[in-house]
Amino acid sequence: MSTDEPTIEDLQERITELEAQVDDHGHDDEGPTRMVIIATKGTLDMAYPVLILGPMAAAFGWEVTVFSTFWGLDMLHEENHKNLKMSSVGNPSMPVPNIVAMLPGMDRMTAKMMRDNIDDVGTETVPELVQRGLDNGVNFQACQMTMDLMEYDDEEFIDGVETGVGAAHALREMAKSDVQLLV
Repeated sequence: MSTDEPTIEDLQERITELEAQVDDHGHDDEGPTRMVIIATKGTLDMAYPVLILGPMAAAFGWEVTVFSTFWGLDMLHEENHKNLKMSSVGNPSMPVPNIVAMLPGMDRMTAKMMRDNIDDVGTETVPELVQRGLDNGVNFQACQMTMDLMEYDDEEFIDGVETGVGAAHALREMAKSDVQLLV
């Protein structure tokens, strides 16, 4: 055996040193994973990613905040969330040519087709997903500036939605989170 090769004792000592370095590195593994989703779109097709990912992460024990701004407020608005719209124009995944999608009534028809598909496969509706999120502890927040722009009052939002949240608060939440999504 060559004298240049480390012994098992040397290797075990080196492993112990490296483990101590990792522990001293300050890796923060305390508490649950934190996720912030910024919801900027209020259409039927854009509500689903937010309302599936948020409650699912919360069900896995993550701390989840959904900060809704601009049209994203519609998914938390007591009346609007029951009947979100969907645009067929300019949607490359829509199986309808834009020239046809521009016809009057096509957006209503597109939204109805999507709702029918949702029903056919047994996917929960937007109101059901919002409730699931609330039940799982998702902190749904409504942007105060957008509420002011759209002249929404606190009472117009689903019970359990935190209203009057400012951008500075949202930024602090994002800075503390492990995962940030913009939808």
